[in-house]
Order: sequence, then C-alpha cells, then structure tokens
Amino acid sequence: MEKELWDSCFELASLLFPDEEWIPTEPNIWVAKSRLPQEMREPEKWEKEMAQVRILTIRGSIAFFLPDIEIKGEKFKKCADLILDGEVMEMKTISGTRETLGGKFRYGYKQGAILLQNCSIIKKHSVFIRLLSDIPVKSVKAKIAGVLKNRYDEGRFICFFEATGELYIWTYNELKSLITKKNHPTLQKQNRVR
Repeated sequence: MEKELWDSCFELASLLFPDEEWIPTEPNIWVAKSRLPQEMREPEKWEKEMAQVRILTIRGSIAFFLPDIEIKGEKFKKCADLILDGEVMEMKTISGTRETLGGKFRYGYKQGAILLQNCSIIKKHSVFIRLLSDIPVKSVKAKIAGVLKNRYDEGRFICFFEATGELYIWTYNELKSLITKKNHPTLQKQNRVR
C-alpha cells in the first residue's frame, strides 16, 4: 500500500513538475529540490509546514512538497503546497473564527484549482486545515459545505482539531450533500420527525 501511495505521489508530482528532483527529508516526506532553500530563508514558516504535514505522515500518508511558485498575476500568492497520497493539497493553520475558516478554505481551494488548471488528467484537489480555534465539528462542516455550494471539483477536506487531537476527512461531495439535504423539502420534514 505504501509503495502504491508513493508511486501515485511521484507520478503526479513529476507530471506537474517534470524537471524537478525529489529529495527525501523525513519518513514519508519528499521535498522538491528547488524548495529546499526555503528552509534556510524562512525557517519558522518551514517548521510550521513540516509540523502540519507530520500530522498526516505519522498516520501513514505520503507527502511531496511542491516547488514554491507564485500564481500568475497574483503577487505573493502561491500555488498548492504539496501532493498528499496522490492528490494536490493545500495546507493552512487557522486560529480565528468561522469566517476566517471559510476565507482560508476558499483560498486554499483556489490554490489547488489553479495548479491543476492546465492539467487535463487530474482534476482532484484537496485542502488540509489545522484548526487551532475551538470551533465545533458540526459548525466547521456547515461552514465548509457553504463554501463548496456552487463548486464542482472533486477532492477532500481534511481537518485536524488541535483542541481535541481529532482528525476528520470528508469528500467535497459529502459536505455539499449537507446543503442539499437541508434545502430539500421532503428531507426537511423527515428530519423534523426524528
């Protein structure tokens, strides 16, 4: 299984960045050689990203950090951080309100979508959020479902709740179905009976 995950990560990373060299840095973590100087330039940012990804790699995920490139036409805005288990993934750490959560998720979603814009083979991109705030799970799901309402890409939302140490994974479709059920008149009646 681990070999299959590594192969899918390497294949996608090489497809997106064919001239890049991938350097193993820790168990289950590879980094684009062109990104390694960031460790020296911005050690605090680097350690924050590594701490985020370790939450997933200690659970068996495989991560390939992508080159640090800016989104065309948007100064200081970068493309997605990595490939995780064969999917493009953007990582964020959040310590604010539900509104902050929604805004950061929206931006992370955009970073993944832009990276895959010219890739006809892969259309799946995901967002991982390390949530430092004490926002309830139900509230987080509702907020992200609302952000995804009119979006049609496939992917996953992974959320690590720092306060409880719990990790949740939902597909975008699972979250969007919460809105569909909520707005469906027949399902609303059924929910009231329960």
